[in-house]
Amino acid sequence: MAEMNPQAITAAELADRVPDIVIITGMSGSGRTQAMHVFEDMGYFCIDNLPPSLVLQLAQLVGINTGVGRHLAVTCDLRSQGLFDELLDVIVSLEAHEMTCKVVYLEASDEVLMRRYNENRRRHPLAKPGESTADAIQRERVQLRKVRDRADMIIDTSRLRVSALRTRLRLAFSELTDQQLMDVQVFSFGFKHGMPVEADIMIDVRFLPNPFYDPEMRTMTGLDEKVSTFVLEHPKTKEFLTAWYQLLDAVMPGYVAEGKPQLSIAIGCTGGQHRSVAIAEATARYLERQQYHVSISHRDLARANKTATGEAH
Repeated sequence: MAEMNPQAITAAELADRVPDIVIITGMSGSGRTQAMHVFEDMGYFCIDNLPPSLVLQLAQLVGINTGVGRHLAVTCDLRSQGLFDELLDVIVSLEAHEMTCKVVYLEASDEVLMRRYNENRRRHPLAKPGESTADAIQRERVQLRKVRDRADMIIDTSRLRVSALRTRLRLAFSELTDQQLMDVQVFSFGFKHGMPVEADIMIDVRFLPNPFYDPEMRTMTGLDEKVSTFVLEHPKTKEFLTAWYQLLDAVMPGYVAEGKPQLSIAIGCTGGQHRSVAIAEATARYLERQQYHVSISHRDLARANKTATGEAH
């Protein structure tokens, strides 16, 4: 399957080519668990080690192909002989129920699989008493030969980083772009209430002009238009936002390329009431325009100063 540029594909085209059900199989130790995590991040309903005979029943149970827009991903243990015929029957049954299905087969070289088992100190699940890992790998490869021949996508993970595996699967099986798949959480906070430990990126905006010193705005917040305009329209803020957006433009694609499922951006001022709130809102709007999936919150806004006196925010 050829890789495609998601920027050149419309949302309708993405939806059309994404199957209702993806069956993940392949060699033990080739990365099936990592692949399942990718599908989980893409919003698929995921089940590990599901017998093929139960795929149709599960698909009907969770409402696949009923107009709710859900997709199903399962890993199936097809190593025992006879299960390949069962898989074929399942695919036919799915098609009869107007459900589309793709089979993803993961493999790796014998040397890489041997090294992975040695590093993890795990016994090959097919190894018989007294049998070497190398012999178990060879026997499994023979048993899976027909399954491999039927696969819609074959991925060799021997020299493939997890981030690269994630990218290939996302390109093939997601209706969303990589940017839309990353959950970006933007939030404001006040330094006097403690620094956030969960932030991936943190910026201190206490250098910006402070609305607190205007008696009229002191009891307002960065969500109020008067405060927001005061902060965002100041020349110093405009200069900062130009540099801040350039920084985001430089680093965000890197996080996307690494397959980071969630990114937290914290913006802080003294009390988390005025400047950080206004800048967080502006940051969220900017990232949304760049097609990121963004959520916005204000950690310390409930503690906002409601009187005309108090510590500068």
